[in-house]
Amino acid sequence: MRDDLREWRREFPILASTTYMISNSLGAMPRGTADRLAEYAHIWATRGVRAWEEGWWDMPVTVGDMVAPIVGAPPGSVTMHQNVTIAQAIVRSCFRPQGKRKRVVCEAENFPSVMYYYGAQPDLALHTVPVDELPGAIDERTLLVPISHVLFKSSYVQDVRAVVERAHQVGAYVVLDCFHSAGVLPFSVTELGVDFAVGGCLKWLCGGPGNGWLYVRPDLQALEPTFTGWQAHEAPFDFAPPPIRRTTGSLRWLNGTPQIPALYAAIEGLRIVREIGVARIRAHNRDLTQRLYETVKAAGWETITPDDPERRGGTVCANPPNAAAVARELLARNVLIDYRPDAGIRIAPHFYSTSDECEAVMAEIASIVLGRPRLRVTRA
Repeated sequence: MRDDLREWRREFPILASTTYMISNSLGAMPRGTADRLAEYAHIWATRGVRAWEEGWWDMPVTVGDMVAPIVGAPPGSVTMHQNVTIAQAIVRSCFRPQGKRKRVVCEAENFPSVMYYYGAQPDLALHTVPVDELPGAIDERTLLVPISHVLFKSSYVQDVRAVVERAHQVGAYVVLDCFHSAGVLPFSVTELGVDFAVGGCLKWLCGGPGNGWLYVRPDLQALEPTFTGWQAHEAPFDFAPPPIRRTTGSLRWLNGTPQIPALYAAIEGLRIVREIGVARIRAHNRDLTQRLYETVKAAGWETITPDDPERRGGTVCANPPNAAAVARELLARNVLIDYRPDAGIRIAPHFYSTSDECEAVMAEIASIVLGRPRLRVTRA
């Protein structure tokens, strides 16, 4: 492990008792998050309803401004929401199909929740294709292109620029899902030219559940989402009857009362990721995932993870014989990973992970496959 990152391990209590290789699903909780949640409870207990005007009301924007530099977005362009599906629904609510332009085109490997949502829209037609066929499937019938930056099963890093270029040629809008890239892969939504981006703090940003986010390109801020609510009103405490008089800027992308406890929980992870820097995190993760990938290949196990490090996200998949049972035994041995059908065991080291831990995980998998007893894992 790089010496300049080892010091961060003490900030994550779970690392003292587990081998934590599941940051692509739920990032480890920073020690300071307990203090942030205690701060929330103290403010509620002592300030009561006054807390809204003393900071709570603006938290979807102020926490969004903490996300913005991590994903290369300008201040005031990111707002916080409960999850990515809701953020997608807000974007979709800005658009009405006109004539033949009613298609939603995405890769077949997209996250199911996103496809469930778009597939349930009665006035839209969801069209999915393999990821390598995506640009060619976008045409003048396409309204929205909700794509994953990094595919959740394989960890394949998609060629976003090619998709954006094709979509804009035919007048379609791109919604980039950055859930599996933000915090582990350096990128800029501004430089990529996407129209919208969504993601969350649950995984690589170590912010816990309930912390989805939405980026809207500044020149699109004037759009009017119909998935709206009182927080988007220019004078919400007038409690005026409809129609809504929308506020300006990023607040117009909000809706109902925000998820304040979750926003407090997100702060420490965002602070730490920003302090370390995503470029440093990527360099460390790339070293570890390369070791993991080479070990998987040497063992002869199947993997759908890309061979090219430039096209590989923060996760390596290992699919040994009886992978689901192996995954269950790993969990029983206090090695935290997850299993996905057609992918196998997903192993996701973060900046707080060590090369020794990566070697130990692979040794545990081998021992389970061979029917050998549990190994002793050393933690530093």
